[in-house]
Amino acid sequence: MKRRGRVSEKVYTYLCAVFGDDAAKQYWAFVKKPPTKYIRVNELKTNRADLAKRLFDNYGISTEELEFPTNALKITGGYEFVGTTLELVFGLYYIQGVSSMFPPIVLNPSVTDTVLDLCSAPGSKTTQLAELMKNKGKLVVNEVQIDRIKALVFNLDKMNFLNYGVLNSKGEILSKFYDSSFDKILVDAPCSGLGIIQKKNEVNKWWSLERVARLTDLQTRLMVAAIKMLKVGGEIVYSTCTLTPEENELVINNLLRNYPVEIQDIDLPYQHKEGFTRYHGIDLNKNLEKAIRIVPWEADSDGFFMVKLRKTGETTPPEQEKKRRSYVMTFHKPEDKEIKDYLKLISDEFGINKKVLAEYNYMLKRKEIFFVSGDWTDENLGLFQRIGTKFGTIDKNNRVVLHSHAAQLFEKEITKNIYEIKNLEELKTYITGGLILNDSIEPGQYAVKYEGIIMGTGVVIQGGLKSRFPRSRRTQKIRVKDITI
Repeated sequence: MKRRGRVSEKVYTYLCAVFGDDAAKQYWAFVKKPPTKYIRVNELKTNRADLAKRLFDNYGISTEELEFPTNALKITGGYEFVGTTLELVFGLYYIQGVSSMFPPIVLNPSVTDTVLDLCSAPGSKTTQLAELMKNKGKLVVNEVQIDRIKALVFNLDKMNFLNYGVLNSKGEILSKFYDSSFDKILVDAPCSGLGIIQKKNEVNKWWSLERVARLTDLQTRLMVAAIKMLKVGGEIVYSTCTLTPEENELVINNLLRNYPVEIQDIDLPYQHKEGFTRYHGIDLNKNLEKAIRIVPWEADSDGFFMVKLRKTGETTPPEQEKKRRSYVMTFHKPEDKEIKDYLKLISDEFGINKKVLAEYNYMLKRKEIFFVSGDWTDENLGLFQRIGTKFGTIDKNNRVVLHSHAAQLFEKEITKNIYEIKNLEELKTYITGGLILNDSIEPGQYAVKYEGIIMGTGVVIQGGLKSRFPRSRRTQKIRVKDITI
């Protein structure tokens, strides 16, 4: 049979050898279809029913609820608008393949956990972990490629999370700084991408068994480091978006032989297959049947592999690196003299209860104030590119101007100085960073609101309210009802 779909000859041959001819044919047919779109609802900001109604009423986007996950929607119409809505810009949802949502759910971090996301960018699973932790606890996120950190932070900010610190390091060397430090770790490892050909056809160009062999070495080193960084009794979820046993079962099989970890059961109410316990005539650890492989043509989503491991004993720590001191950021409690007057000003201007502001740790960086969840601490502050999100900027009069990210986070707490946008023209002016003309508005700083969403802040200057909508958000097209901004 002539194969003229978007599966290359070498990929097709591999699929036939590992999964059989019928599976290869089904994948070939599957990748010829347009990918089904799914979104994950940010339940810290809205709920599935309300979001579905907003999307349909404002853009004609129709959706279908999934039985699992319970915060996911399948897009059934209006596809062209899903990536440009106001609701997306303000973090009410994240566009994400449904099977990509499973690894954080399987890891299931709590509000009290110390969690590491070892391979983070662009942030789909990272933001999901932060949400599962209800924006509390301690989330450390690492990305080795510095140019991808901007996208990672952008997505965390967009969805209004602040319980995180960002590292830029080779994941396999982080155990030199963090020995037995984390309750839970997600290793969503770099892989050959054999499960995502439908949406990334370029996989056909780079995929080869030689590349797979190089990746398995990296995947093993990442997992060894993760095991050493995990507390005894802690859990790791290893996941990839590839189908190859070489990058999945064989990597885990080798780790089970050499490190004190055991495979845990996974309860996933979604169609999947068990992991291989025999490959190329070689018997593997029988507990690998507890691993899960999401087959793309059966799940109507990306292909994924997942396994959950529990650490059962101590590991030999690597030689520890000297702790790096930070000369940029120092944590301050809300009652510290360096910060308390600024918090009082914000409390007075916006009516935010002081007890709410007391739930966080604060950091001063030149004229900027950042804040992070109150139980966040680390001995390696000097390693971090960023901790938490922006709270405000100290102006020339030594007064703090609340940042738009903070205003969005305090959406339910702000009771004063709220400016309601009156029409689409004012909305466009605000989002593009302009001046909303209004001679009657009282001097001061305001939280700017539109259709129930706090969009950010603004400051009254001569002639009206000057937008403080972040520059990083002004570059993308935003559709609001019938207009594009």
